[in-house]
Amino acid sequence: MAEIEIQAAHEHEHSADGFAKAVSVMVAAIGVVLAIVTITSHRAHTAAVIERTKANDQWSFYEAKKMREHLMEVGAGLAGVMASTDPAKAQTLAAQFTKSSQRYAKDAEDVQNEARGFEDASAREEDRALRLDLGEGFLELAMVLSSLYFLSKRRFFPALGGAAAAIGVAVSATSWLL
Repeated sequence: MAEIEIQAAHEHEHSADGFAKAVSVMVAAIGVVLAIVTITSHRAHTAAVIERTKANDQWSFYEAKKMREHLMEVGAGLAGVMASTDPAKAQTLAAQFTKSSQRYAKDAEDVQNEARGFEDASAREEDRALRLDLGEGFLELAMVLSSLYFLSKRRFFPALGGAAAAIGVAVSATSWLL
């Protein structure tokens, strides 16, 4: 019978503690926001890697264009040497090589600009990911601080947790301003 009375008194104590219920809801809400920020952070990291890979691919393509440009320049120079045996054919060949070299130079410039664009996109995503990571850290801190109320029954822990959550949300929100 004493066990039932203790159980009933314990249940009554928790049901009467409206502040504990409010803290529980706050911790749950922080957990939901934390999950969203964590997933968004992971997506931003992935996007940064994808953009960096695109930039690396473009730089490789740029190098290939520059190599072809150089080969055409060498070909044009060699065609000039051949001028002694067949001047008309050498001149035509040199003109073709020069034209190709100029085309590769233009292509390389376009590829270079595209690679720089991918690098900029990667840098933006990395900055977003950093902001989301910081926000995630503050939200995790908010959950821990708020949960300490249940052990200590000290109201300043949820207050600190709420402040950390507000900072976490604010820092995370700045990632969408980029």
